[in-house]
Amino acid sequence: MFNKNWKVFLVMIIVIGVAAFFYMRSKSGSASKEESKEITPTVDFIESYVTTTGTVLPQNRLALKPPVAGRVEQILVKEGEMVKTGQTLAWMSSTERAAVLDAARGKGEAELKYWEDAYKPIPILSPIDGEVIVETVQPGQTLTTADAVLVLSDRLIVRAQVDETDIGKVKLQQPAIISLDAYPDKKVNSTVEHIYYESKTVNNVTIYEADLLPEKVPDFFRSGMNANIDFLVDRKENALLVPADAVHKDKEGSYVLLSQGQGREPMRRAVTIGITDDKNTEILSGITNNDKLVVSASKYMLPSADQGTNPFMPSRGKPTGKK
Repeated sequence: MFNKNWKVFLVMIIVIGVAAFFYMRSKSGSASKEESKEITPTVDFIESYVTTTGTVLPQNRLALKPPVAGRVEQILVKEGEMVKTGQTLAWMSSTERAAVLDAARGKGEAELKYWEDAYKPIPILSPIDGEVIVETVQPGQTLTTADAVLVLSDRLIVRAQVDETDIGKVKLQQPAIISLDAYPDKKVNSTVEHIYYESKTVNNVTIYEADLLPEKVPDFFRSGMNANIDFLVDRKENALLVPADAVHKDKEGSYVLLSQGQGREPMRRAVTIGITDDKNTEILSGITNNDKLVVSASKYMLPSADQGTNPFMPSRGKPTGKK
């Protein structure tokens, strides 16, 4: 009985092993195969960018604090409202005026009216033209001189964080394109307004901050939003371009492979490269737009019929013809 069970177990092991062998053999046929294609250089424009991230911030954030401690009597503006220099934004009572008014209120309307006229409230005025970006204080709330009644911003900017390896490519008045994480399809043109001289360390990386001024601040900009920035480093018109993977490099420099015709090995040709982006590379010298280059490409290959079949799968017999 033991020998019979052992033989059955051995047969099962052999069957599983054979099946695994043919399965792995058939899978190996799905590997990619290297093939070549010919391309011709094109003449077009190319742009080079430095890409980084940043944050939408007020260029000048101004917190309006009361000159004396007291109680807020009235808020005259709302968050998001544009205000002018000298405009009254709120009224406050000093601690003493608030106490006098509370006492007069218990004696009737006439007494309250008298003291409201005799003891004037303190106006909170806007020192700049700007926008109200924080308005959280409610009438009746008591504040100290350290508390902000309102917060104003003259305009919103984007503060970019540029890696120290790229800061040399960023210049004042340089064009840049801003897109927000919240609105990725909206592109906002801007220019570099200021580059900070002192570095910062963020996640063990040395960065320099740069302020970007949008040509026009969109309505959907909000302070604190995350932004992606593309600094335009260089642009060339009528540049001779080839795909980036057509250019090879070794210790002797950059080169391309010139086609010598079907069935012949391509020839190496040294080139001088210029601007490059994610897709194309500019060629300054070495080839012309009449040359044909050889570019390697991977092609996905399906298993072929001669790579073996699974003996455990049903198969069709070869058709036999009648004689």
